[in-house]
Amino acid sequence: MRLKLFCLLILFFPVAALANLVELKVRPGIQASADYRAGARGKPAVLLLHGFLQTREFRTVATLANSLHDAGYTVLVPTLSLNIPNRMQSLSCEAIHRHSMNEDIIEISRWVDWLKSRGHQHIVLFGHSYGSLQLLAYLEGKPDAAVEAYIGTSLIETRIATLSRPALITQLREQVQHKQTRLVTQSVSLCPQYAAPPADLLSYAVWDQPRTLAAVKNAPVRMQLIMGDADKILGHGWLQALQHIQTPMIIVPGANHFMDAEHEFDLFEHTLGFLQTLPTTP
Repeated sequence: MRLKLFCLLILFFPVAALANLVELKVRPGIQASADYRAGARGKPAVLLLHGFLQTREFRTVATLANSLHDAGYTVLVPTLSLNIPNRMQSLSCEAIHRHSMNEDIIEISRWVDWLKSRGHQHIVLFGHSYGSLQLLAYLEGKPDAAVEAYIGTSLIETRIATLSRPALITQLREQVQHKQTRLVTQSVSLCPQYAAPPADLLSYAVWDQPRTLAAVKNAPVRMQLIMGDADKILGHGWLQALQHIQTPMIIVPGANHFMDAEHEFDLFEHTLGFLQTLPTTP
């Protein structure tokens, strides 16, 4: 009877049995972790990145990771440290934010290197919401040659609630130049009160719509955006701006920012459809 029950557990819960928690020292004193599940060696590995201040447990990326692994793909789902060792929980808006876009990029690079060390020479980056932007920032630099494609879901720029964004950026640059570290409080993305040192806040504030559009247009790899036409979080005219630069994009009717409910299947279907256009290896 006990053996029969064990066999049933293996049958119905294969994903949990194959999940591995891996840890990586991303910089001195900062350890980060990721969920790694090996799939078919001939298919590319997919690195999935969560949204703003979230973790790998966020439903949009966690559900998609399960589905992609069931389809035979290797998945790696890291949690960005945000300068907190072994961060396991989402970071609240009210926290003091001592992390930067530059550090996010370095961590993405470290996880790409980790995948390569496991023998994965063909890697696809998948991001949700702000994770899509952070992956674009990584691609704007010198991405590893193993990174072959990018999928951005609900791509969003850094939204700043201020009458003059250029004035804020100028002010932050002056503070950085004078080595000022006093916290600056500003409305950032979904956080009405976001407190951070000038240099850290500046690293995110410069990613406005024009810079994000330029990064999309100049991406050095194949790309696919998946957006919802019922997304109330996107800035005004954002979908039209992406269409104007002829971005490869799928717009899912009725889908919100999180691609939840019945649109989880749409997200998986479109992601899988794009992955299947990529070459496989023996």
